[in-house]
Amino acid sequence: MRTDKSGGVRITNGEKQHRNDRAMKDRSNGDPNQRDLRLDVFRGAANWAIFVDHIPNNAVAWLTTKNYGFSDAADLFVFISGYTATFVYSRYMRARGFLVGASLLLGRAWQIYVAYALLFVAYLAAIGYVAQAHGHSHLLDEFNVRYLIDDPIETLKHGLLLEFKPLNLDVLPLYIVLMAVFPPALWAMIRYPNIALAASFALYLAARTFGWNLTAYPTGSWYFNPFAWQFLFMIGAWVASGGAMRILPMLRSRVVIAAAFAYLALSLAIVMTARFPQLGSVLPASLSTFTNDKTNLAPYRIVHFLAIGLIVVRFLPEHWSGLRSPWLRPMIVCGKRSLEVFCVGVFLSFVGHFLIELISDSIALQIFVSLAGIGVMTAIAYYRTWTKDLRCLPPNEKLSAR
Repeated sequence: MRTDKSGGVRITNGEKQHRNDRAMKDRSNGDPNQRDLRLDVFRGAANWAIFVDHIPNNAVAWLTTKNYGFSDAADLFVFISGYTATFVYSRYMRARGFLVGASLLLGRAWQIYVAYALLFVAYLAAIGYVAQAHGHSHLLDEFNVRYLIDDPIETLKHGLLLEFKPLNLDVLPLYIVLMAVFPPALWAMIRYPNIALAASFALYLAARTFGWNLTAYPTGSWYFNPFAWQFLFMIGAWVASGGAMRILPMLRSRVVIAAAFAYLALSLAIVMTARFPQLGSVLPASLSTFTNDKTNLAPYRIVHFLAIGLIVVRFLPEHWSGLRSPWLRPMIVCGKRSLEVFCVGVFLSFVGHFLIELISDSIALQIFVSLAGIGVMTAIAYYRTWTKDLRCLPPNEKLSAR
């Protein structure tokens, strides 16, 4: 540090860089209270974006990243989930052994499954009621719940087995499976992170080469292929295990940063050309007919997401004072209460879709529904945070004393 003429302390650029370097160390072996607020900000933003994107023909969805590149909020959600799972549970596995860490991970997977089961039942009940009570029978086909009417017992059984998934309920089953099989992968990630990531990459390549996927009910396969999407989850785990420090020279390279910006510009041009055929003359014909393979997590999606992440890490330092701004507080709270916010957002996306279809598809109503939904999600996040704080208080202590 240096002292300026006024007697204050000024932090040099070298010290700032050193702080950023320390922020990228192996977080899975650090202080559990040192949260990277960037993760909460982007996870909260991902939950908001998923809600907005799930409302069909929603003009507000043009504000989300899916319209401007290959990757979208789902990629961000899976990456952060892998990062957070490693950050939280590797500490227990290091300190108390594999069995303790694995049991805690499986307990979390069970919590996610219970949340999914409740959402699944409420979601089906809401769609079925609206379809029958208001004469919108097309919703049964649009949300893939027609089989519930034809054979409810069999459909519920396969739904609870994660084989039958209505529209927009694909992410949580993927999350459940990844968390359930993560204990041995986490053990390997703690001891041999590079080998663990290489094994994950090999599985990813094999799944794409041989067409591996899980079977869905009644036909087809999973929309989010877990054999492919596990690789992005494991990349997040690898970064949390100190992977960022291993590629620190790359993060600092101006050439790599320039290449990342160039790739994002290319992806923007390709996506815009695919959405607006009149722009086809801008790119070669082979690129203008582009199809984004989300099911099997195409390599260009991974590269696009990593390019964004590289730029974020480079230009948005962990200790940036703006992360503590009250304007970002709602997003951070939603990121910290991600599971509850996600479930509420999925349910509200159907409510929003029905309201727009029933009342009007005007831009004003689309904006109102989107903002109202985000407001409800934020209120739920604040409420869950408040109740968690209450449970942490001694029985005879008042909340105002905190």
